[in-house]
Amino acid sequence: MLTETVIKAARPREKPYKLFDERGLFLLVAPTGGRLWRLKYRYGGTEKLLALGGYPDVSLKRAREKRDEARALVADGKDPGDLRKAEKAARGNTLAAIAEEWLRLQSDKLAGVTVTKARWLLGYLLSDLGSKPIASITAPQLLAVLRKIESAGNHETAHRVKQRFGEIARYAIATGRAERDITADLRGALAPIVTRSHASITDPARVGELLRAIDGYVGQPATAAALKLLPYVFVRPGELRAAAWSEFDLEAAEWRIPGTRMKMGLQHLVPLSCQALAILRNLHTLTGPEGLAFPGLRSTVRPISDGTLNAALRRLGYSGDDIVAHGFRSMASTLLNEQGFPPDVIELQLAHAERNKVRAAYNRAQRLQERRKMMQAWADYLDRLKGGGNVIAIRRTAQH
Repeated sequence: MLTETVIKAARPREKPYKLFDERGLFLLVAPTGGRLWRLKYRYGGTEKLLALGGYPDVSLKRAREKRDEARALVADGKDPGDLRKAEKAARGNTLAAIAEEWLRLQSDKLAGVTVTKARWLLGYLLSDLGSKPIASITAPQLLAVLRKIESAGNHETAHRVKQRFGEIARYAIATGRAERDITADLRGALAPIVTRSHASITDPARVGELLRAIDGYVGQPATAAALKLLPYVFVRPGELRAAAWSEFDLEAAEWRIPGTRMKMGLQHLVPLSCQALAILRNLHTLTGPEGLAFPGLRSTVRPISDGTLNAALRRLGYSGDDIVAHGFRSMASTLLNEQGFPPDVIELQLAHAERNKVRAAYNRAQRLQERRKMMQAWADYLDRLKGGGNVIAIRRTAQH
């Protein structure tokens, strides 16, 4: 039988060697110095080997206890090695394990902010169901989690959590760890979402009033610049707020937003009009030449906050029912379509998804000149509205 003294005195050799205890237990001493517990046993007429951990994490006393537990399983007609494999497989089949796999795959396709939001949504599921094998989760169990979210008044969140579970379930089916997506059984079980589009202003005269109000905004320079720039570029507010100077090429009049900050995970190019360039060049003297273009008031390494632009609009007298920062996208989409620009060019500039990746790449490459002309025509149109002059069709002016 082994003793702690013998084990501690064991030194590595050129080749691995064994120090035997009793009843199949031995310590394997590796050339690297590692000391590993192993159990030799027979099951179904075949000699097998079971790893019991490493010394000193597993003491001699604990190794003997593990040996006795394993031998008791053999006596009951169970193979401890097979049971361990089954337990490991079961851990890999839990909702938490499969969700983590799915998230790793999504990180290659989606923007970081989208993956972060997906992880946040999954938190609702994992707290109650994470340790369960996904194939064992029933529709009533999932519904109980969703109803808990609903009871807090978060109806849209409940629907999104259900959607995420469905995506993970389908991934589990594809990888052989589930047979069906139980979200199909919950159709109609949740309260419907009352959808509301982002508040926006699309009447040309009122747009002119808004732009004049924005020109008169007095506040933090970065906030003022962001508020003035947003109507010209009509990107998502989050894409604007986190912009870094390294993304801008003012000489080429281009802003390339990296895919990590885009909703669909693809780089987006924004042609910059003369008006947008003027705003950025003025801002560059204040917050450039490196780092964030729109830093917050308290820290230069953090952008202006999520609610800053909306708060600025409120200060100008516009309520959330009048317009929100995201509403400049609806404004541009509506008025550009009314003015007769090709809808697909507008959609490209809005960075709406093109499901066919080959076609998307072709469109981005081939329609850039059209987008440049459209963005300058749009900026000129906004300036005319701001000046309070006659509303002249963009297309007609752009052709001269």
